[in-house]
Amino acid sequence: MALDYSIIGERLKKARKDKKLTQEQLAEQIDVSVAFLSRVERGDVKINLTRLNQLCDILNISLSYILTGTGCNSKNYLTEDFSNLLKNCPPEKIKLIYDIAKVIINQ
Repeated sequence: MALDYSIIGERLKKARKDKKLTQEQLAEQIDVSVAFLSRVERGDVKINLTRLNQLCDILNISLSYILTGTGCNSKNYLTEDFSNLLKNCPPEKIKLIYDIAKVIINQ
């Protein structure tokens, strides 16, 4: 499964805003340009794990949250990701996904 850098960027941006930090302030803390941080938040560049870990430490969020949307032990594991995935699905595909999920859960 490939990483979706646009979703990672959205989560980083939300975490930054939750901490009431500007891009300038956060970029300065990890010694990168504001332009680079902006591209990361838009998902235009692939961020390496060292930088990603630095951001997580500063923003006080887990790496698993940034990568998956929640910790895998969380009750809401992947809920937001599924919701985002279904937003642009036509109704017949949503029904198919629902039917498949029911079969898997009931096994």
